[in-house]
Amino acid sequence: MPENYIAYPSANINGVISVPGDKSISHRSLILLSISRGIGNITGLLESDDCLATLRIFNLLGIDIFKNSNNSYTVVGNGLHGLNETNTDLNCGNSGTSMRLLCGLLSAQKFSSLLIGDESLNKRPMERIAVPLSQMGANIELKNNIAAPIKIKPVEKILGIDYKMPIDSAQVKSSILLAGLYADSKTNIFENINTRNHTENLINFLGGKIDNNKNIVTLYPNQELLAKNIDIPGDISSAMFIIVGCLISKGSEVTIKNVGLNEFRIGGIEILKLMGGNIKVTNVKNYGPEKVGDIIVCSSNLKGIEVPSCHVASAIDEFPILFIAAAAASGKTILKNAQELRHKESDRLLAMSEGLKKCNISNVLYDDGIEINGGKIMGSIVDSYGDHRVAMSFAIAGLISKNPITILDAKNVSTSFPGFFDLMKEMGLNIDRSNS
Repeated sequence: MPENYIAYPSANINGVISVPGDKSISHRSLILLSISRGIGNITGLLESDDCLATLRIFNLLGIDIFKNSNNSYTVVGNGLHGLNETNTDLNCGNSGTSMRLLCGLLSAQKFSSLLIGDESLNKRPMERIAVPLSQMGANIELKNNIAAPIKIKPVEKILGIDYKMPIDSAQVKSSILLAGLYADSKTNIFENINTRNHTENLINFLGGKIDNNKNIVTLYPNQELLAKNIDIPGDISSAMFIIVGCLISKGSEVTIKNVGLNEFRIGGIEILKLMGGNIKVTNVKNYGPEKVGDIIVCSSNLKGIEVPSCHVASAIDEFPILFIAAAAASGKTILKNAQELRHKESDRLLAMSEGLKKCNISNVLYDDGIEINGGKIMGSIVDSYGDHRVAMSFAIAGLISKNPITILDAKNVSTSFPGFFDLMKEMGLNIDRSNS
């Protein structure tokens, strides 16, 4: 049954908080420790629906993963060749990260697998991973040659390849790298723009050999990964909802502790600074293979900008909430070269455009972007299309809306930010679950 929420106009938000662990790093930590040799502990694992889907799949593949009394998780890795065949379908739920990364890993195993997902995931494009993996020798069958369910059959060997990325996607890159761990020769990936490098960081952290040379990622074959303990920082994508909420509501000030500051994940911060956002980063330190710090935010008078293309890839997950910042800003904000937003849990360009129009914010939709004219958010009933980031974005818009915003189909917020609504209520957002 769909969950609907009503966000009411609120005075401001304030507090010193932490956000849940990084979703991207949580997935990759579970995957890479499962194929490492030895026992590793994960602290800060995001207990979202998506990450728990990955965890359950590795349980089915014979990997012992259990939760400790201190809320950390222990992964007993069996090495690169230690996964076991299962007759059970591997259900990724709503998680595109799970499906795409696991497709690369399972393509190199000596057994067959079937990856399935929910209705939304089964509509998302999967040929983007099937093409390079097939070039590596993988035997992959997509439904209608486009999407899941994905049937994977064993092959004699996986080939190292040189692959030029046609789209900017860390999921595609990571899928190739996971298959490349089993390849007969090195794998070179050529990126147009650097995408998040959590997979590369973790492979290096666990003793693998992988080079990053500008836009070229080179993975070397025949290497064993050795388990280590992994500390996962707070998710910058989750923090962005609170950051924008603070910026657009007068009298707000928030400190967010121990947030991941990966250099290829902070595009959203840079965009907000260009818009005039009062954002400071302090206490920067290394947290295992990643950089973390505290983010201090104060309410600001934002202005519209043309988003620099260099920040698009590193802010791709944050654009729904950045559109709310644009709606609250003075002047016009223009985004181009963001076609990838069409292929997320929903068509995020369309979903946000429709919702903003219902809230009295005029905008023009492009094939690869949007033009938003800042104005007064009036409130309305908006459809999140089951997309967690769309739902959370309109919840934040409720802070400054003249009238309440009713958000339809917000159940999937738990896929990335469990406890979001409770945390926001604690900080001052007036939001309630709707029974209608």
